Amino acid sequence: MKASPKIYPHQNPEINPHILNPNGAEIILGAPSSDSLVVPLKPSTTTMFGPRGACLISETGPLWVADTGHHRLLGWRQRPETDGQPADWVIGQPDFSQEGQNANGQTTAATVSVPTGICAYGEGLAVADAWNHRVLIWKQLPEDNNVPADIVLGQADFSGNEPNRGKSETAADRMHWPYGVICHQGKLWVADTGNRRVLMWENLPEINGQLADLVLGQADMNCRDENGGGEATAASMRWPHAITFWGERLVVTDAGNNRVMIWDGIPTENNQPCYVVVGQSQFDTVQLNQGVYFPSAVSLSMPYGVTAVGEWLIVADTANSRLLGWQDVVGMGTPAVALTGQPDFKSKAENALSLYPTRQSLCWPYGISVCGNIAIIADSGNNRVLLWSFIN
Repeated sequence: MKASPKIYPHQNPEINPHILNPNGAEIILGAPSSDSLVVPLKPSTTTMFGPRGACLISETGPLWVADTGHHRLLGWRQRPETDGQPADWVIGQPDFSQEGQNANGQTTAATVSVPTGICAYGEGLAVADAWNHRVLIWKQLPEDNNVPADIVLGQADFSGNEPNRGKSETAADRMHWPYGVICHQGKLWVADTGNRRVLMWENLPEINGQLADLVLGQADMNCRDENGGGEATAASMRWPHAITFWGERLVVTDAGNNRVMIWDGIPTENNQPCYVVVGQSQFDTVQLNQGVYFPSAVSLSMPYGVTAVGEWLIVADTANSRLLGWQDVVGMGTPAVALTGQPDFKSKAENALSLYPTRQSLCWPYGISVCGNIAIIADSGNNRVLLWSFIN
């Protein structure tokens, strides 16, 4: 008798191997999880507006969230244990009830404008302060309201907030809309999104405006053309947004090219090409969902977030309102093998067509990070952050 062919998850839309616990998020912070339509919310200790980044420093806390639309950072002293638990600290606003870019005043070491990426930085914290065109660094974790940052990158000092320091060209000490930030093995990496590049500092910066040591996505530190001025290649970028490390592999979400770039190792040369992408079948193809309306296990639509844990690479496929998981990438366009947020690989509806958000649904997830067995998801379109366990 001829053996039946093996059916892989991506070949059968009825199979849904989960990345995260199928029962849904354990803790929901921000907007209520059900029975309410998602609308812009007034700032308070319990509300968020379009959060794009979150970082649980240790399994017991603290937790820090970039509450992007309210132009502030929210901090919880310990890992939240209940839905809607109020934040303990705020940075960027005079109090929990106010909002506005740079607190409706001057740019300082304690204000933000569209904060996005956020990560642990040695014993401190780093934040991509996107619309101030800078990265803020706290040498020690803040433990109070409006603790000022110690170091700024992308600007000469804490008062500067112009893209590329007001110049038409860029350089190793300038930024334009930096959205992603991560520390790894004593190095700092920043997705300098508006300059269509990724910057790396060989050692953790110690002074304001410190020069980056390496650039990816551009031929040199002075270039900022979309896709290097031509078609997409294995080295070029259009809208790099988030960065992670999958073992010893560098991974960058190139949202504008609807793909995720993966390097075989850690790049050591400027403009070093990646070795493979997922989301596209070739290096020079860039269409969302590979040019068709519905997604699949091999396509992406504006992937903004990415993280890795153990053997898993997890991508926030933002415009498809889902998370995709890979356990290995063996070639161009390798299909995902696991899914969260949709019933199958061919679906893309916000909140999986539910009238209201649920504990299992997603709407435009922008950021994802991992701490221990917990994924921390900035579920931006639902104005909330989810703490969601992996399947053991």
